Amino acid sequence: MSSFETRPKRPLPHSDDFASVDEYVDGLLGFAATSDLFRFLCGGVHILDFFTTEPGLFAAAVPKDWQDYLVRTKPMDLLDFMLRDDLASAASTGPDSPPESLLRYVKEIRRFSLLRSFHPSRPRLPVLPRQVALGMKTKKVHEVTHFAGYIDRLADDVARASGSDFTHFVDFGSGQNYLGRTLASPPYNKHIVAVESKEANMAGAKDLDILSGLAEREKRVRNKKLYHRILETLDPALHNDADALKRTAKELGMSDEDINTIDLRSRKELQATYSVEEGKGTIQYVVGRLEHADLTGVLSQLRGQEDGVRQDDLRMMAISIHSCGNLSHYGIRSMVSNPCIRAVAIVGCCYNLLTEKLGPPTFKPPFSRPTLQPINARVARESERRDPQGFPMSHRVSTHDGDGIRLNITARMMACQAPQNWTEEESDGFFTRHFYRAVLQKIFLDKGVISRVFHGQETDEESPFNSSTNPVIIGSLRKQCYTSFGAYVRGAITKLTTNSDFGQYSQVIKEKMLDITDEEIAQYEEAFRPRKRELSAVWSLMAFSACVVESLIVTDRWLFLREQPDVVRDCWVETVFDYSESPRNLVVVGIKK
Repeated sequence: MSSFETRPKRPLPHSDDFASVDEYVDGLLGFAATSDLFRFLCGGVHILDFFTTEPGLFAAAVPKDWQDYLVRTKPMDLLDFMLRDDLASAASTGPDSPPESLLRYVKEIRRFSLLRSFHPSRPRLPVLPRQVALGMKTKKVHEVTHFAGYIDRLADDVARASGSDFTHFVDFGSGQNYLGRTLASPPYNKHIVAVESKEANMAGAKDLDILSGLAEREKRVRNKKLYHRILETLDPALHNDADALKRTAKELGMSDEDINTIDLRSRKELQATYSVEEGKGTIQYVVGRLEHADLTGVLSQLRGQEDGVRQDDLRMMAISIHSCGNLSHYGIRSMVSNPCIRAVAIVGCCYNLLTEKLGPPTFKPPFSRPTLQPINARVARESERRDPQGFPMSHRVSTHDGDGIRLNITARMMACQAPQNWTEEESDGFFTRHFYRAVLQKIFLDKGVISRVFHGQETDEESPFNSSTNPVIIGSLRKQCYTSFGAYVRGAITKLTTNSDFGQYSQVIKEKMLDITDEEIAQYEEAFRPRKRELSAVWSLMAFSACVVESLIVTDRWLFLREQPDVVRDCWVETVFDYSESPRNLVVVGIKK
């Protein structure tokens, strides 16, 4: 049994249906590898191709006995059934009851989804001081408050067990450094190494450090006589314009040496200065884009800033709130790759940005196109990368059933959804946007803007299983473009023909689409409007099913740590945020021997 008080009873927050974590992992991997329906809903469905075949993706792919129930059930009622309702009471033979096979599927998804309820370990956490909380929205305040308290408690627990305190906490992808600033401030007073790739984020973070009192702005030392001479000559409205001050100095015949003594840097150009005081926290910033888990570059910068710090003396914890994509992998791997990293606590997000390790999957009947077959060029490029840093991390998931488990970008993107938090207004909004985009793809196909792509042998019979269409990536449009389908189509055409980023589409759109009439657009909407409910029902099923995709990704990260017995003393996963506030709420923890 673990000696860490912070460790939950179970290393993974799985359902009570499983007697052990190994039984859960066996069941999870078996389900993910063998359920054709799950694999189709999590990776094989793309909204672009929803209406490009007849009778359409819904009729062709969704089990026949589900279809009537899905289209007649209101969207929020369907979400309640899948996510919240007591399934025992839902199992009846009444006319409004869900079909038995759908009920079984919902039960399976619930069983294999990691539990997300949040019970704070400390009922009362320190309130963030106003100057520390500057710039944070309500969601960020919740995340930083709870994670800072969690890290503090975890660090104390590990220090008690090991007999040594942590010297530093390395924040991967620190951004505006909200977490680091909180941990460096009272009552925590930790020593933070903030690793960030974007210098603009780092500059903003330093400004917030100054406002919080953790740093001071560099003081100017200037030749006041020369400085006031410039001000007397210059329009008062330009006194804060560094360029105007320099031009005036030149016009007054001042030499470069004289100008240097005046220090005409703007306020933004002045550096933040940090002092080290006994018992108080510190922050050091390291600019760098991590492409692997080796922190040699980070540590070399740290040693360059701190006198007397030797790598052998460092005891560091790698931490992160919502490190995107592979950055979570680098953070977790850092404990194995770097002797000084003694623990990790990583909350991941943006699973769509993960790369893939295993490459494209093979496929088997009954589908001529596999459920995880790439359906557009970007997906194909991603799956062909075979990035050793990508998903899956663990040997167990990489080799399951001989071929491993793959999650393409569509599946991983759906895992970023938070269906439990959808409101009626919000869900209607994105259902409408998806509906508009799916109908526009049908127009593109009919007009010859795009073509059909067959997967495997080309046949006369078109279905979602053997064909797809060329993607046209439009991105977001102005808000007014979503007020009607006509406005959406016109907005998309304008963007594709006038924005230089879409040059590859511009000419063909001009040739094929500029003459489309409002009446023709309205006819398309009228034809497909009755089928909007089909699309929203499938999208809800996809988001619900993707709860298991996120569980797979998190479980894979935990398995990777457990597979390092020579290095890892203990590892676990638990919730650190309230799902309603922050749905990516699972932290992966590892403690080194």
